[in-house]
Amino acid sequence: MSSPTSRFVEERLAEYYREHSSEIQAPPLMERREFGFLLFRERIMLRHKAFRDMGTLTDFLRRATPSHVYYSGAYYERPEAEMDEKGWLGADLVFDIDADHIPTPCNKAHDTWVCGNCGRTGTGAAPSRCPACGEGKFDERTWPCEVCLASAKAEAVKLLDFLTGDFGLSTSEIRVFFSGNRGYHVHVESEEVRYLDQQARSEVVDYLLGIGLEPGLHGLGPQGGPDLSDSGWRGRIARGTYGLLLSLSPEGLEGLGLRKGAVKALISRRDALLGSWKGRGPWGAVPGVGEESWGKVALRGAEGQSARIDTVVTTDVHRLVRLAGTLHGKTGLKKAEVPLPGVEGFDPFGSAVAFRGGATRIVVSEAPQFRLGDAVYGPYQNQEVELPTAAALLLLCKGRAQVKGEG
Repeated sequence: MSSPTSRFVEERLAEYYREHSSEIQAPPLMERREFGFLLFRERIMLRHKAFRDMGTLTDFLRRATPSHVYYSGAYYERPEAEMDEKGWLGADLVFDIDADHIPTPCNKAHDTWVCGNCGRTGTGAAPSRCPACGEGKFDERTWPCEVCLASAKAEAVKLLDFLTGDFGLSTSEIRVFFSGNRGYHVHVESEEVRYLDQQARSEVVDYLLGIGLEPGLHGLGPQGGPDLSDSGWRGRIARGTYGLLLSLSPEGLEGLGLRKGAVKALISRRDALLGSWKGRGPWGAVPGVGEESWGKVALRGAEGQSARIDTVVTTDVHRLVRLAGTLHGKTGLKKAEVPLPGVEGFDPFGSAVAFRGGATRIVVSEAPQFRLGDAVYGPYQNQEVELPTAAALLLLCKGRAQVKGEG
C-alpha cells in the first residue's frame, strides 16, 4: 500500500495533468515518436507507446499519472514496435547538461551518498568505487541549488556558442529547456542534423570537448599564437590561456609538466603577460618558455572552454528525453522552455514552478535553504513546517520530508 507521502505526490501530479495539460508541448512529428513513462505506483518503465495527437497523450497522462514522461529524440516508421522493428527515420540532436557532471564548491554542502553494499556514507559526488568495500552502487541524494544551476546554465551558453558560431546553426533550429531538476537540455530540430548516425554524433561530441585538440593547428607556433577575438577553437584557446594566466600558481604549472625554469618565468612575468593581450598576446614573449611549454598551458586553458555535456545522450540515436511541459518526478518542477535569446536571464526557480498557492504540513528531516519564486525557505532540520504546495512537493520528491502523520 502506498504511503501518505507517495499519495500526496501522486495526487499533485494528477492535479497538474488535469488542470495544466495546455502547458505540455508536442514535439515535432509527434506521431513518429516513441513515448515512455515511469509509472508512479508500479515503479516500472512503460515504453513503445505512440500517440497521434496531444489530445490522446494528455488523456493518457490524466489516467496514468506517471512520475516521468519521455519521448524519443528519434523518428520511426513504427514507434510502437520493438526496437529492431521500429524503422529508424532520423533523430534530433540532443544535448544534456547536468550539474552532476560539473564540479562546484557547494556539492559537498548539499549532496550525499550511501553505499548500497556496506552503508558507508559521504558528501559530494559519489566515488566510482566505495572506499570501504570497493563496490560501485550508491544511493545518491542531490539538490538543485542556485550555484549548481548557474554553472549548468553557463555550460549551456557555451554550447550555444558552439552550435551557432562554429556549426552555423540558426537559433530558430535550437530549443533550450530547463530539465526540471539539475540541468538544461538543448535540442537541435533540423533536417541538417536529423540523419547523422552515431559515428557522426560522436565526432560532434569530440569537437565540443576538444578531444585531440592540437594548439599548433590553431595558430600556436614560434612566431605567436591565437588571439582573444579569434573565432572557433583559436579564440577559445586564447581565452582559456588568459584565464589560466589570471590564476597562475607554481604548483598548478608544475602539474602541467612544465620545467621549473618555465614556471618561474611565467610567475615572475604574470602582469606583463596579461597586459600583452592588448597586442599580439604572450606567445613567445617569455625567455625560457618555449612552444612546448605554451602548448601545455594552452591545452589546460582550453579544457575550461569545452562544453560539459553528457556524451552518451548525444550519441544515442534512440535516446528518450523528457517531454517539455511535464513534471520532473524528483522535484515537482516543470521541464520549462528557455527563451532565445535570454538564456542568461532565465530563472528556473521562477519559470519552472508548477503550483501556485495551496499549503500542506510536512516534517522535514533535513534541507538546505532554497528559493522558489520570490520566497526563501529553510534551512530545516528535523522540524514540522507548513509550506506552499510547490515548496512542500520539492522536499517530498527529494526525500527530504514526509507528509505529517506518516511513520
